[in-house]
Amino acid sequence: MELRALTGRIALITGASKGIGAAVARRFAKEGAQVILLARDVKALEIVDDDIRALGGLATLVPLDISDPNNLELLAIQIERRFGKLDILVGNAGVLTDLTPLAHIAPEDWHQSMEINLTANWHLIRCFDPLLKAAETPRAMFVTSGVTRRAAPYWGAYAVSKAALEAMVKIYAAENEKTALRVNLIDPGVVRTRMRAQAFPGEDPMTLPEPDAITDVFVKLADPELAATGEKFHV
Repeated sequence: MELRALTGRIALITGASKGIGAAVARRFAKEGAQVILLARDVKALEIVDDDIRALGGLATLVPLDISDPNNLELLAIQIERRFGKLDILVGNAGVLTDLTPLAHIAPEDWHQSMEINLTANWHLIRCFDPLLKAAETPRAMFVTSGVTRRAAPYWGAYAVSKAALEAMVKIYAAENEKTALRVNLIDPGVVRTRMRAQAFPGEDPMTLPEPDAITDVFVKLADPELAATGEKFHV
């Protein structure tokens, strides 16, 4: 029988209907995990579910808006009742608003960037920390960006939200150094996604790696034997 890296593990993935989230969902399912997929687009979730079924995997589809903390609180209750734990949390959902000077950012774009890229991930931590602690070897990983490495003009709202995300995740990791929970960041680099096309409309997407090509690091950070925590992994 084929030995699969994540057999028997329960994994929750946000932003799982397309791009990196969908690729991670397929890979985790292929590795034996039972995946819980969060996104707003029902039809896109169903397409990912079809892919997972074709691989012989199992997926639970949860169409919801992660910006509403009530949704996450209710989901945590449902997962606790059904599984009693959560082995893997992947905070992948993100949003990129218009790239423009800081002084020109529309207030609604600023608030949306912070709400989805930062605050929603805090709610994930707040709501699912008890379920992660109920697992034997819990793992949490959050998707960030290379834009935090420098002061990137015009990337204000996105860059600030991701820099704050990194600080929050490192604090969460430090607070759990003496527990079994391992918490890390992933910078996926340049990948063929809708967000990349939005940021660089003149770029040929066919010159970029597909999301499925970068999923190894997610499996690595979900490994029960992982020792690293509070680190930022680059693809």
